[in-house]
Amino acid sequence: MQKKKDEYLKTEIEFDFESVEDSQGGGLMALVSRAGSSYCIRTDIRRGRTRQNVAFGVVNNVEAPIVKEKTVVFSSLSCNNVKIAQKFPLGTLGFQGKRKNSVTVAASPPTEDAVVATEPLTKEDLVGYLASGCKPKENWRIGTEHEKFGFEIKTLRPMKYEQIAELLNGISERFDWDKVMEGDKIIGLKQGKQSISLEPGGQFELSGAPLETLHQTCAEVNSHLYQVKAVAEEMGIGFLGIGFQPKLAIKDIPVMPKGRYEIMRNYMPKVGSLGLDMMFRTCTVQVNLDFSSEADMIRKFRAGLALQPIATALFANSPFTEGKPNGYLSMRSQIWTDTDKDRTGMLPFVFDDSFGFEQYVDYALDVPMYFVYRKKKYIDCTGMTFRDFMAGNLPCIPGELPNLNDWENHLTTIFPEVRLKRYLEMRGADGGPWRRLCALPAFWVGLLYDEVSLQSVLDMTADWTPEEREMLRNKVPKTGLKTPFRDGLLQHVAEDVLKLAKDGLERRGFKESGFLNAVAEVVQTGVTPAEKLLELYHGKWGQSVDPVFEELLY
Repeated sequence: MQKKKDEYLKTEIEFDFESVEDSQGGGLMALVSRAGSSYCIRTDIRRGRTRQNVAFGVVNNVEAPIVKEKTVVFSSLSCNNVKIAQKFPLGTLGFQGKRKNSVTVAASPPTEDAVVATEPLTKEDLVGYLASGCKPKENWRIGTEHEKFGFEIKTLRPMKYEQIAELLNGISERFDWDKVMEGDKIIGLKQGKQSISLEPGGQFELSGAPLETLHQTCAEVNSHLYQVKAVAEEMGIGFLGIGFQPKLAIKDIPVMPKGRYEIMRNYMPKVGSLGLDMMFRTCTVQVNLDFSSEADMIRKFRAGLALQPIATALFANSPFTEGKPNGYLSMRSQIWTDTDKDRTGMLPFVFDDSFGFEQYVDYALDVPMYFVYRKKKYIDCTGMTFRDFMAGNLPCIPGELPNLNDWENHLTTIFPEVRLKRYLEMRGADGGPWRRLCALPAFWVGLLYDEVSLQSVLDMTADWTPEEREMLRNKVPKTGLKTPFRDGLLQHVAEDVLKLAKDGLERRGFKESGFLNAVAEVVQTGVTPAEKLLELYHGKWGQSVDPVFEELLY
Protein backbone atom coordinates (compact mmCIF):
# COMPACT_ATOMS: atom_id res chain seq x y z
CA MET A 1 0.00 0.00 0.00
CA GLN A 2 1.91 3.00 -1.30
CA LYS A 3 0.75 6.48 -0.43
CA LYS A 4 2.09 9.99 -0.87
CA LYS A 5 3.41 11.52 2.30
CA ASP A 6 0.66 14.14 2.52
CA GLU A 7 -2.10 11.51 2.47
CA TYR A 8 -3.67 10.05 5.57
CA LEU A 9 -4.45 6.44 6.41
CA LYS A 10 -8.19 6.25 6.90
CA THR A 11 -10.81 3.88 8.25
CA GLU A 12 -13.78 4.50 10.48
CA ILE A 13 -13.23 6.43 13.70
CA GLU A 14 -13.10 4.20 16.75
CA PHE A 15 -10.82 6.01 19.20
CA ASP A 16 -10.89 9.50 20.72
CA PHE A 17 -7.97 11.73 21.50
CA GLU A 18 -9.11 12.46 25.05
CA SER A 19 -8.35 8.90 26.09
CA VAL A 20 -4.65 9.48 25.58
CA GLU A 21 -3.32 10.34 29.03
CA ASP A 22 -0.15 12.16 29.95
CA SER A 23 1.67 9.78 32.25
CA GLN A 24 5.08 8.40 32.99
CA GLY A 25 4.13 5.39 30.96
CA GLY A 26 4.35 7.01 27.55
CA GLY A 27 4.22 10.19 25.57
CA LEU A 28 3.08 11.66 22.31
CA MET A 29 5.59 11.86 19.49
CA ALA A 30 4.31 14.32 16.93
CA LEU A 31 5.92 16.20 14.07
CA VAL A 32 3.77 19.19 13.31
CA SER A 33 4.22 21.83 10.63
CA ARG A 34 2.44 25.07 11.16
CA ALA A 35 -0.41 26.01 8.85
CA GLY A 36 -1.81 29.47 9.38
CA SER A 37 -2.16 31.17 12.74
CA SER A 38 -4.46 28.73 14.54
CA TYR A 39 -3.15 25.46 15.91
CA CYS A 40 -5.48 22.51 15.71
CA ILE A 41 -4.68 19.15 14.25
CA ARG A 42 -6.45 16.41 12.40
CA THR A 43 -4.80 13.05 12.24
CA ASP A 44 -5.94 9.62 11.22
CA ILE A 45 -3.94 6.75 12.66
CA ARG A 46 -3.87 2.99 12.51
CA ARG A 47 -2.41 0.77 15.12
CA GLY A 48 -0.17 -2.10 14.17
CA ARG A 49 -0.08 -5.14 16.45
CA THR A 50 3.50 -5.54 17.51
CA ARG A 51 5.51 -5.75 20.70
CA GLN A 52 7.63 -2.77 19.74
CA ASN A 53 6.59 0.85 19.47
CA VAL A 54 5.01 1.42 16.09
CA ALA A 55 5.26 4.45 13.85
CA PHE A 56 1.84 5.46 12.59
CA GLY A 57 1.04 6.93 9.22
CA VAL A 58 3.57 7.80 6.56
CA VAL A 59 6.85 9.47 7.48
CA ASN A 60 9.26 10.53 4.73
CA ASN A 61 7.42 8.32 2.21
CA VAL A 62 8.12 5.26 4.36
CA GLU A 63 4.99 3.44 5.39
CA ALA A 64 4.73 2.44 9.05
CA PRO A 65 4.22 -1.22 10.02
CA ILE A 66 0.52 -1.91 9.73
CA VAL A 67 -1.37 -5.07 10.52
CA LYS A 68 -4.76 -5.03 8.78
CA GLU A 69 -6.72 -7.39 10.97
CA LYS A 70 -6.94 -5.17 14.06
CA THR A 71 -6.80 -1.46 13.46
CA VAL A 72 -7.76 1.55 15.49
CA VAL A 73 -8.29 4.91 13.92
CA PHE A 74 -7.65 8.00 15.89
CA SER A 75 -9.11 11.35 14.93
CA SER A 76 -8.97 14.74 16.60
CA LEU A 77 -10.37 18.15 15.85
CA SER A 78 -9.66 19.60 12.43
CA CYS A 79 -9.00 23.30 12.14
CA ASN A 80 -6.36 24.10 9.56
CA ASN A 81 -4.93 21.60 7.12
CA VAL A 82 -1.96 20.76 9.31
CA LYS A 83 0.18 17.83 8.17
CA ILE A 84 1.35 15.62 10.95
CA ALA A 85 3.07 12.31 11.48
CA GLN A 86 2.68 10.83 14.94
CA LYS A 87 4.13 8.02 16.95
CA PHE A 88 2.85 6.64 20.23
CA PRO A 89 4.16 3.99 22.54
CA LEU A 90 1.19 1.62 22.64
CA GLY A 91 0.93 2.03 26.40
CA THR A 92 0.02 5.68 25.92
CA LEU A 93 -3.18 4.68 24.16
CA GLY A 94 -4.08 2.29 26.93
CA PHE A 95 -4.06 -0.76 24.68
CA GLN A 96 -3.75 -3.96 26.64
CA GLY A 97 -3.87 -7.52 25.45
CA LYS A 98 -5.60 -10.26 27.38
CA ARG A 99 -3.40 -11.52 30.17
CA LYS A 100 -3.60 -14.17 32.79
CA ASN A 101 -1.08 -12.61 35.11
CA SER A 102 0.01 -9.10 35.97
CA VAL A 103 2.24 -7.40 33.43
CA THR A 104 5.26 -5.24 34.17
CA VAL A 105 5.51 -1.95 32.29
CA ALA A 106 8.26 0.61 31.95
CA ALA A 107 8.38 3.39 34.50
CA SER A 108 9.14 6.23 32.14
CA PRO A 109 8.84 7.10 28.48
CA PRO A 110 11.57 5.32 26.50
CA THR A 111 12.49 8.51 24.73
CA GLU A 112 15.69 7.14 23.26
CA ASP A 113 13.63 4.65 21.26
CA ALA A 114 10.84 7.01 20.35
CA VAL A 115 12.37 9.57 18.03
CA VAL A 116 10.69 9.80 14.64
CA ALA A 117 12.11 13.14 13.58
CA THR A 118 15.35 13.49 11.72
CA GLU A 119 15.06 17.27 11.89
CA PRO A 120 15.29 19.28 15.13
CA LEU A 121 12.10 20.25 16.92
CA THR A 122 10.83 23.72 16.18
CA LYS A 123 8.82 26.02 18.39
CA GLU A 124 5.85 25.31 16.10
CA ASP A 125 6.13 21.62 17.02
CA LEU A 126 5.86 22.52 20.70
CA VAL A 127 2.86 24.74 20.05
CA GLY A 128 1.28 22.00 17.95
CA TYR A 129 1.71 19.54 20.79
CA LEU A 130 -0.42 21.72 23.11
CA ALA A 131 -2.94 22.42 20.33
CA SER A 132 -3.36 18.71 19.70
CA GLY A 133 -5.46 18.69 22.88
CA CYS A 134 -8.29 20.53 21.10
CA LYS A 135 -11.37 18.34 20.90
CA PRO A 136 -15.09 18.88 20.23
CA LYS A 137 -17.37 19.30 23.22
CA GLU A 138 -18.88 15.83 22.90
CA ASN A 139 -15.41 14.41 23.55
CA TRP A 140 -14.65 16.48 26.66
CA ARG A 141 -13.84 14.34 29.65
CA ILE A 142 -13.15 14.67 33.39
CA GLY A 143 -9.87 13.39 34.81
CA THR A 144 -9.51 13.47 38.60
CA GLU A 145 -6.25 12.98 40.51
CA HIS A 146 -5.87 12.75 44.26
CA GLU A 147 -3.10 12.03 46.75
CA LYS A 148 -3.31 10.64 50.27
CA PHE A 149 -0.97 9.85 53.15
CA GLY A 150 -0.48 6.20 54.11
CA PHE A 151 0.33 5.55 57.77
CA GLU A 152 0.68 2.72 60.27
CA ILE A 153 -2.54 2.66 62.29
CA LYS A 154 -0.78 1.68 65.53
CA THR A 155 2.07 4.22 65.41
CA LEU A 156 0.73 6.93 63.03
CA ARG A 157 4.12 6.82 61.32
CA PRO A 158 4.26 7.04 57.50
CA MET A 159 4.50 3.90 55.40
CA LYS A 160 8.03 2.84 54.55
CA TYR A 161 8.84 2.04 50.95
CA GLU A 162 8.89 -1.68 51.76
CA GLN A 163 5.30 -1.45 53.01
CA ILE A 164 4.30 0.55 49.96
CA ALA A 165 5.86 -2.10 47.70
CA GLU A 166 3.89 -4.80 49.53
CA LEU A 167 0.71 -2.77 49.13
CA LEU A 168 1.29 -2.17 45.40
CA ASN A 169 2.06 -5.83 44.82
CA GLY A 170 -1.05 -6.82 46.76
CA ILE A 171 -3.32 -4.50 44.77
CA SER A 172 -1.74 -5.72 41.53
CA GLU A 173 -2.28 -9.38 42.32
CA ARG A 174 -5.76 -9.06 43.82
CA PHE A 175 -7.26 -6.54 41.43
CA ASP A 176 -5.31 -7.22 38.22
CA TRP A 177 -3.21 -4.06 37.83
CA ASP A 178 0.02 -3.94 35.81
CA LYS A 179 3.15 -3.13 37.80
CA VAL A 180 5.26 -0.09 36.95
CA MET A 181 8.96 -0.60 37.70
CA GLU A 182 12.00 1.63 37.95
CA GLY A 183 14.93 -0.74 37.86
CA ASP A 184 13.96 -3.55 40.21
CA LYS A 185 11.67 -1.33 42.35
CA ILE A 186 7.91 -1.23 41.99
CA ILE A 187 6.86 2.43 41.88
CA GLY A 188 3.30 2.32 40.57
CA LEU A 189 0.46 0.47 38.88
CA LYS A 190 -1.53 0.84 35.66
CA GLN A 191 -4.91 -0.51 34.69
CA GLY A 192 -6.49 0.70 31.47
CA LYS A 193 -6.41 4.47 31.61
CA GLN A 194 -5.97 4.68 35.39
CA SER A 195 -2.62 4.74 37.15
CA ILE A 196 -1.39 4.68 40.73
CA SER A 197 1.89 6.46 41.39
CA LEU A 198 4.03 7.55 44.32
CA GLU A 199 4.85 11.11 45.23
CA PRO A 200 8.31 11.80 46.73
CA GLY A 201 7.34 11.04 50.34
CA GLY A 202 5.23 8.01 49.49
CA GLN A 203 1.97 9.92 49.04
CA PHE A 204 -0.29 7.51 47.19
CA GLU A 205 -1.79 9.05 44.04
CA LEU A 206 -4.61 7.86 41.82
CA SER A 207 -4.61 9.41 38.34
CA GLY A 208 -8.06 8.58 37.10
CA ALA A 209 -9.20 7.75 33.60
CA PRO A 210 -10.85 10.45 31.46
CA LEU A 211 -14.55 9.94 32.19
CA GLU A 212 -17.78 11.46 30.88
CA THR A 213 -19.72 12.20 34.08
CA LEU A 214 -19.09 13.00 37.71
CA HIS A 215 -21.00 9.85 38.66
CA GLN A 216 -18.35 7.82 36.85
CA THR A 217 -15.59 9.88 38.47
CA CYS A 218 -16.94 9.38 41.98
CA ALA A 219 -17.47 5.66 41.34
CA GLU A 220 -13.84 5.42 40.22
CA VAL A 221 -12.67 7.12 43.43
CA ASN A 222 -14.81 4.78 45.53
CA SER A 223 -13.56 1.69 43.69
CA HIS A 224 -9.95 2.80 44.17
CA LEU A 225 -10.41 3.47 47.88
CA TYR A 226 -12.10 0.08 48.31
CA GLN A 227 -9.21 -1.72 46.61
CA VAL A 228 -6.55 0.16 48.58
CA LYS A 229 -8.33 -0.41 51.89
CA ALA A 230 -8.91 -4.10 51.18
CA VAL A 231 -5.16 -4.70 51.03
CA ALA A 232 -3.96 -1.96 53.42
CA GLU A 233 -6.21 -2.90 56.36
CA GLU A 234 -4.72 -6.41 56.43
CA MET A 235 -1.30 -4.73 56.76
CA GLY A 236 -2.40 -2.39 59.56
CA ILE A 237 -2.19 0.59 57.20
CA GLY A 238 -4.64 3.48 56.95
CA PHE A 239 -4.91 6.45 54.61
CA LEU A 240 -5.43 10.07 55.60
CA GLY A 241 -7.26 12.69 53.51
CA ILE A 242 -5.57 15.98 54.38
CA GLY A 243 -3.49 18.62 52.59
CA PHE A 244 -0.35 18.56 54.74
CA GLN A 245 1.30 15.91 56.95
CA PRO A 246 -0.02 16.99 60.37
CA LYS A 247 2.46 15.32 62.70
CA LEU A 248 5.91 14.50 61.33
CA ALA A 249 8.99 16.45 60.33
CA ILE A 250 10.62 16.05 56.92
CA LYS A 251 13.40 13.95 58.43
CA ASP A 252 10.78 11.37 59.45
CA ILE A 253 9.35 10.96 55.94
CA PRO A 254 10.70 8.09 53.81
CA VAL A 255 12.13 8.89 50.38
CA MET A 256 10.77 7.00 47.38
CA PRO A 257 13.30 5.33 45.03
CA LYS A 258 12.52 7.39 41.94
CA GLY A 259 15.34 9.02 39.99
CA ARG A 260 13.51 12.22 39.12
CA TYR A 261 12.77 12.91 42.79
CA GLU A 262 16.43 12.66 43.74
CA ILE A 263 17.22 15.41 41.24
CA MET A 264 14.35 17.56 42.51
CA ARG A 265 15.34 17.02 46.14
CA ASN A 266 18.84 18.34 45.48
CA TYR A 267 17.59 21.32 43.47
CA MET A 268 14.66 22.55 45.58
CA PRO A 269 16.65 24.15 48.44
CA LYS A 270 18.50 26.29 45.87
CA VAL A 271 15.34 28.02 44.64
CA GLY A 272 13.01 28.27 47.64
CA SER A 273 12.72 27.48 51.33
CA LEU A 274 9.63 25.24 51.20
CA GLY A 275 10.22 23.03 48.16
CA LEU A 276 11.08 19.96 50.20
CA ASP A 277 7.90 20.44 52.24
CA MET A 278 5.98 20.48 48.95
CA MET A 279 7.61 17.25 47.84
CA PHE A 280 7.36 15.24 51.03
CA ARG A 281 4.51 16.63 53.11
CA THR A 282 1.66 17.80 50.83
CA CYS A 283 -1.37 16.14 49.22
CA THR A 284 -3.77 17.61 46.68
CA VAL A 285 -6.86 16.80 44.66
CA GLN A 286 -7.09 18.20 41.15
CA VAL A 287 -9.21 17.88 38.04
CA ASN A 288 -8.08 17.87 34.42
CA LEU A 289 -10.45 19.36 31.86
CA ASP A 290 -10.55 19.70 28.07
CA PHE A 291 -10.93 22.59 25.64
CA SER A 292 -12.27 22.79 22.09
CA SER A 293 -9.96 25.42 20.63
CA GLU A 294 -7.28 27.92 21.49
CA ALA A 295 -9.94 30.53 22.29
CA ASP A 296 -11.77 28.08 24.57
CA MET A 297 -8.51 27.19 26.32
CA ILE A 298 -7.82 30.88 26.99
CA ARG A 299 -11.27 31.48 28.48
CA LYS A 300 -11.05 28.44 30.76
CA PHE A 301 -7.45 29.23 31.75
CA ARG A 302 -8.42 32.77 32.81
CA ALA A 303 -11.53 31.64 34.68
CA GLY A 304 -9.54 28.90 36.42
CA LEU A 305 -6.78 31.25 37.53
CA ALA A 306 -9.15 33.98 38.74
CA LEU A 307 -11.22 31.55 40.82
CA GLN A 308 -8.44 29.26 42.01
CA PRO A 309 -8.15 31.08 45.37
CA ILE A 310 -11.85 30.34 45.96
CA ALA A 311 -11.20 26.64 45.40
CA THR A 312 -8.23 26.88 47.75
CA ALA A 313 -10.50 28.37 50.42
CA LEU A 314 -13.39 25.93 49.93
CA PHE A 315 -11.07 22.92 50.23
CA ALA A 316 -8.59 24.36 52.77
CA ASN A 317 -7.62 21.38 54.90
CA SER A 318 -4.04 21.67 56.15
CA PRO A 319 -3.87 23.66 59.42
CA PHE A 320 -1.34 21.49 61.32
CA THR A 321 2.44 21.12 61.14
CA GLU A 322 4.42 18.79 63.40
CA GLY A 323 1.57 18.41 65.86
CA LYS A 324 0.51 22.05 66.23
CA PRO A 325 -1.54 24.67 64.38
CA ASN A 326 0.68 26.32 61.76
CA GLY A 327 -1.20 29.61 61.43
CA TYR A 328 -2.67 28.73 58.02
CA LEU A 329 -5.86 27.13 56.80
CA SER A 330 -4.09 25.77 53.72
CA MET A 331 -0.44 25.25 54.54
CA ARG A 332 -0.20 23.27 51.31
CA SER A 333 -1.16 26.34 49.29
CA GLN A 334 1.18 28.57 51.30
CA ILE A 335 4.09 26.23 50.58
CA TRP A 336 3.76 26.81 46.84
CA THR A 337 4.45 30.53 47.38
CA ASP A 338 8.06 29.74 48.35
CA THR A 339 8.86 26.59 46.40
CA ASP A 340 10.29 27.89 43.11
CA LYS A 341 9.09 31.18 41.67
CA ASP A 342 10.29 30.22 38.18
CA ARG A 343 7.61 27.52 37.85
CA THR A 344 4.72 28.46 40.16
CA GLY A 345 2.15 31.19 40.65
CA MET A 346 -0.81 32.91 39.03
CA LEU A 347 0.68 33.49 35.53
CA PRO A 348 -0.51 37.08 34.93
CA PHE A 349 0.50 36.84 31.25
CA VAL A 350 -2.48 34.52 30.65
CA PHE A 351 -4.66 37.65 30.88
CA ASP A 352 -2.68 39.49 28.18
CA ASP A 353 -4.51 40.08 24.89
CA SER A 354 -1.71 38.26 23.07
CA PHE A 355 -1.99 35.06 25.13
CA GLY A 356 -2.37 31.69 23.44
CA PHE A 357 -0.61 28.37 23.01
CA GLU A 358 2.49 30.10 21.68
CA GLN A 359 2.83 32.40 24.68
CA TYR A 360 2.59 29.43 27.07
CA VAL A 361 5.32 27.72 25.08
CA ASP A 362 7.51 30.83 25.42
CA TYR A 363 6.97 30.71 29.18
CA ALA A 364 7.71 26.99 29.45
CA LEU A 365 10.82 27.25 27.26
CA ASP A 366 12.41 29.49 29.89
CA VAL A 367 11.40 27.52 32.98
CA PRO A 368 14.57 25.78 34.22
CA MET A 369 14.63 22.05 33.55
CA TYR A 370 15.00 19.28 36.11
CA PHE A 371 16.11 16.32 34.03
CA VAL A 372 16.33 14.51 30.70
CA TYR A 373 15.48 10.80 30.51
CA ARG A 374 17.92 8.72 28.45
CA LYS A 375 18.79 5.02 28.45
CA LYS A 376 16.41 4.38 31.35
CA LYS A 377 18.21 6.97 33.51
CA TYR A 378 17.31 10.45 34.70
CA ILE A 379 20.11 12.90 33.86
CA ASP A 380 20.37 16.02 36.01
CA CYS A 381 19.94 19.12 33.83
CA THR A 382 18.88 21.54 36.56
CA GLY A 383 19.37 25.21 35.88
CA MET A 384 19.33 24.91 32.10
CA THR A 385 16.24 25.76 30.06
CA PHE A 386 14.36 23.88 27.37
CA ARG A 387 15.33 26.74 25.06
CA ASP A 388 18.95 25.77 25.70
CA PHE A 389 18.04 22.16 24.95
CA MET A 390 16.41 23.18 21.63
CA ALA A 391 19.72 24.79 20.66
CA GLY A 392 21.71 21.68 21.62
CA ASN A 393 23.35 23.52 24.51
CA LEU A 394 22.74 21.24 27.51
CA PRO A 395 26.07 20.51 29.23
CA CYS A 396 24.52 17.37 30.75
CA ILE A 397 24.02 15.84 27.28
CA PRO A 398 26.19 17.94 24.93
CA GLY A 399 24.91 18.34 21.39
CA GLU A 400 21.72 16.33 21.93
CA LEU A 401 18.41 17.76 20.81
CA PRO A 402 15.01 17.17 22.43
CA ASN A 403 12.08 15.16 21.15
CA LEU A 404 8.45 15.67 22.07
CA ASN A 405 8.63 13.21 24.93
CA ASP A 406 11.24 15.49 26.49
CA TRP A 407 8.81 18.37 26.05
CA GLU A 408 5.98 16.38 27.60
CA ASN A 409 8.20 15.52 30.58
CA HIS A 410 9.27 19.14 30.97
CA LEU A 411 5.66 20.36 31.06
CA THR A 412 5.02 18.08 34.06
CA THR A 413 7.73 19.93 36.04
CA ILE A 414 5.93 23.31 35.85
CA PHE A 415 3.60 23.95 38.79
CA PRO A 416 1.36 27.05 38.38
CA GLU A 417 -2.08 27.27 39.97
CA VAL A 418 -3.55 26.20 36.62
CA ARG A 419 -1.33 24.16 34.31
CA LEU A 420 -1.63 23.69 30.56
CA LYS A 421 -0.72 20.41 28.88
CA ARG A 422 -3.06 18.96 26.26
CA TYR A 423 -5.74 19.79 28.81
CA LEU A 424 -6.02 22.21 31.75
CA GLU A 425 -5.27 21.17 35.34
CA MET A 426 -6.94 22.92 38.29
CA ARG A 427 -4.28 22.72 41.02
CA GLY A 428 -5.44 24.86 43.97
CA ALA A 429 -7.15 22.42 46.34
CA ASP A 430 -5.98 20.50 49.41
CA GLY A 431 -6.48 16.77 49.67
CA GLY A 432 -9.45 15.74 51.77
CA PRO A 433 -12.00 13.05 52.61
CA TRP A 434 -13.76 11.18 49.82
CA ARG A 435 -16.84 13.41 49.54
CA ARG A 436 -14.61 16.38 48.76
CA LEU A 437 -12.68 14.29 46.21
CA CYS A 438 -15.95 14.18 44.25
CA ALA A 439 -16.85 17.82 44.99
CA LEU A 440 -13.67 19.33 43.51
CA PRO A 441 -14.25 18.09 39.94
CA ALA A 442 -17.96 18.94 40.32
CA PHE A 443 -17.07 22.56 41.18
CA TRP A 444 -14.90 23.05 38.10
CA VAL A 445 -17.02 21.04 35.64
CA GLY A 446 -20.05 23.12 36.56
CA LEU A 447 -18.12 26.34 35.97
CA LEU A 448 -16.02 25.49 32.92
CA TYR A 449 -18.01 22.90 30.94
CA ASP A 450 -21.18 25.00 30.80
CA GLU A 451 -21.05 27.95 28.42
CA VAL A 452 -23.44 30.15 30.41
CA SER A 453 -21.58 29.65 33.69
CA LEU A 454 -18.18 30.09 32.07
CA GLN A 455 -19.21 33.39 30.47
CA SER A 456 -20.71 34.53 33.78
CA VAL A 457 -17.40 33.82 35.53
CA LEU A 458 -15.48 35.74 32.88
CA ASP A 459 -17.88 38.68 33.19
CA MET A 460 -17.66 38.59 37.00
CA THR A 461 -13.86 38.57 37.05
CA ALA A 462 -13.20 40.77 33.99
CA ASP A 463 -12.32 43.86 36.04
CA TRP A 464 -10.26 42.05 38.68
CA THR A 465 -6.77 43.50 38.54
CA PRO A 466 -3.56 41.46 38.53
CA GLU A 467 -2.88 42.91 41.98
CA GLU A 468 -6.25 41.70 43.29
CA ARG A 469 -5.74 38.22 41.89
CA GLU A 470 -2.30 38.06 43.47
CA MET A 471 -3.64 39.40 46.77
CA LEU A 472 -6.24 36.63 46.90
CA ARG A 473 -3.61 34.03 46.06
CA ASN A 474 -1.41 35.21 48.93
CA LYS A 475 -4.04 35.85 51.62
CA VAL A 476 -6.47 32.96 51.16
CA PRO A 477 -4.11 30.30 52.58
CA LYS A 478 -4.27 32.18 55.90
CA THR A 479 -7.75 33.71 56.01
CA GLY A 480 -9.81 31.49 53.68
CA LEU A 481 -13.31 32.72 52.87
CA LYS A 482 -12.92 35.51 55.44
CA THR A 483 -10.37 37.22 53.15
CA PRO A 484 -11.55 40.81 52.51
CA PHE A 485 -12.31 41.50 48.85
CA ARG A 486 -13.53 44.87 47.63
CA ASP A 487 -16.63 45.79 49.65
CA GLY A 488 -17.10 42.45 51.36
CA LEU A 489 -15.55 39.05 51.95
CA LEU A 490 -14.43 36.36 49.55
CA GLN A 491 -17.27 34.27 51.00
CA HIS A 492 -19.76 36.52 49.20
CA VAL A 493 -18.03 35.96 45.86
CA ALA A 494 -17.92 32.22 46.60
CA GLU A 495 -21.70 32.20 47.09
CA ASP A 496 -22.20 33.54 43.57
CA VAL A 497 -19.59 31.18 42.14
CA LEU A 498 -21.10 28.09 43.78
CA LYS A 499 -24.50 29.06 42.36
CA LEU A 500 -22.94 29.23 38.88
CA ALA A 501 -21.32 25.83 39.38
CA LYS A 502 -24.61 24.30 40.51
CA ASP A 503 -26.55 25.83 37.62
CA GLY A 504 -23.90 24.64 35.17
CA LEU A 505 -24.12 21.08 36.45
CA GLU A 506 -27.91 21.14 36.25
CA ARG A 507 -27.78 22.30 32.64
CA ARG A 508 -25.49 19.36 31.82
CA GLY A 509 -28.44 17.10 32.56
CA PHE A 510 -26.65 14.29 34.40
CA LYS A 511 -28.09 15.02 37.87
CA GLU A 512 -24.60 15.87 39.17
CA SER A 513 -25.29 18.93 41.33
CA GLY A 514 -25.54 16.83 44.52
CA PHE A 515 -21.78 16.42 44.41
CA LEU A 516 -21.51 20.07 45.48
CA ASN A 517 -23.26 19.40 48.80
CA ALA A 518 -19.88 18.76 50.44
CA VAL A 519 -18.87 22.40 49.88
CA ALA A 520 -22.29 24.08 50.08
CA GLU A 521 -22.11 24.29 53.88
CA VAL A 522 -18.59 25.75 53.68
CA VAL A 523 -19.87 28.56 51.46
CA GLN A 524 -23.00 29.13 53.52
CA THR A 525 -21.17 29.41 56.86
CA GLY A 526 -17.82 30.73 55.68
CA VAL A 527 -16.15 28.08 57.85
CA THR A 528 -13.54 26.07 55.96
CA PRO A 529 -12.71 22.40 56.67
CA ALA A 530 -9.44 23.56 58.27
CA GLU A 531 -11.29 25.81 60.72
CA LYS A 532 -13.46 22.88 61.76
CA LEU A 533 -10.31 20.84 62.44
CA LEU A 534 -8.86 23.68 64.51
CA GLU A 535 -12.06 23.87 66.54
CA LEU A 536 -11.76 20.13 67.28
CA TYR A 537 -8.06 20.54 68.14
CA HIS A 538 -8.74 23.27 70.68
CA GLY A 539 -11.79 21.49 72.08
CA LYS A 540 -12.62 17.81 71.88
CA TRP A 541 -9.11 16.70 70.90
CA GLY A 542 -7.38 18.39 73.84
CA GLN A 543 -4.75 20.09 71.65
CA SER A 544 -3.57 16.84 70.07
CA VAL A 545 -3.46 16.23 66.32
CA ASP A 546 -3.53 12.45 66.68
CA PRO A 547 -7.35 12.23 66.41
CA VAL A 548 -7.17 13.73 62.90
CA PHE A 549 -5.87 10.36 61.69
CA GLU A 550 -9.22 8.88 62.67
CA GLU A 551 -11.33 11.91 61.73
CA LEU A 552 -10.02 12.00 58.14
CA LEU A 553 -9.35 8.28 57.68
CA TYR A 554 -10.58 6.95 54.34
